[in-house]
Amino acid sequence: MLIVDAGPLYAAAARRDRNHKRSVDLLSAAPRPLLVPALVVTEVAHLLGDRIGAHAELALARSLERGELLVEPVLDSDWPRIAELTDRYSDPPLGIVDASVIALAERRQLDTIATLDHRHFATVRPRHVDAFTLVP
Repeated sequence: MLIVDAGPLYAAAARRDRNHKRSVDLLSAAPRPLLVPALVVTEVAHLLGDRIGAHAELALARSLERGELLVEPVLDSDWPRIAELTDRYSDPPLGIVDASVIALAERRQLDTIATLDHRHFATVRPRHVDAFTLVP
C-alpha cells in the first residue's frame, strides 16, 4: 500500500507541471490500493479547481468513484498526533494536511509516502520506523 500526498496527485493532473511525468509514472505503477487521507483529497480538489479548472476536479471525483484512490478518514484518535506533529514541526510549518499523512502512515504501519514535499517529510521522525521512504 502506498500513501499519496497532494503533490503527486496534482502534478499527475497538471500536464505542464515539471513533476507531471514522474508523478504519472509513479501512480500508474504503484501497488494498489493508493491511500489518500481525506484532508489531502480536499487540498487536491481545491488546487485542481483553482489552477486547472472544474474538469480536473471532476476527474478526481471520477477516480474516487472508480476506487482508484482509497480515501482514508482522519480518525478522532489521529487528531492528538496531528496536533503534536504540527506543533513540533513548526519551522518550517508542517501543517495539518501533511501531519494527517504522517498520522495515517503511523496508524497503518506504512513506511512509504508518495510526495513531492521531501523537505517536510524527510525531517519528521515517525514513531514506527527510523524514517519514511519518500517516492518519487
